[in-house]
Amino acid sequence: MNFRRRHTFSTDEVRVDFIPLIDILLVVLIFITATTTFNQLHEIPVQLPSAEGPSLSPESHVLAISQDGQFALNGRFLSQGHDALSEALTALPNKTSVLIYADANARHAVVIEALEAARHAQFEKISFVTQQ
Repeated sequence: MNFRRRHTFSTDEVRVDFIPLIDILLVVLIFITATTTFNQLHEIPVQLPSAEGPSLSPESHVLAISQDGQFALNGRFLSQGHDALSEALTALPNKTSVLIYADANARHAVVIEALEAARHAQFEKISFVTQQ
């Protein structure tokens, strides 16, 4: 007598149990939801300047910046470079205000160099001239 059962597997009886998978995904979803922070971006009030432009006074110095990064101070072309601009601005006797005429296609870095040079020369007022 053979009391052992033979195990026969048929392909019709194969089942995939999704309940443990759903439990694991639910735990992961709860973990992500609990650890995520939701920051709200706050806007700061900014008053934008008008584009009427400053008035040209007799004590104002005019700094022009061309499209290719050349500087002209009070109608005189300066040699290429930040150092020449810094020396020319520092040598000016009256340092009340400087008006910057920058070309619309001038590189941002060149305009920042001009601002830094005017700041190092200790100008009291630095203004940009715009078209109306």
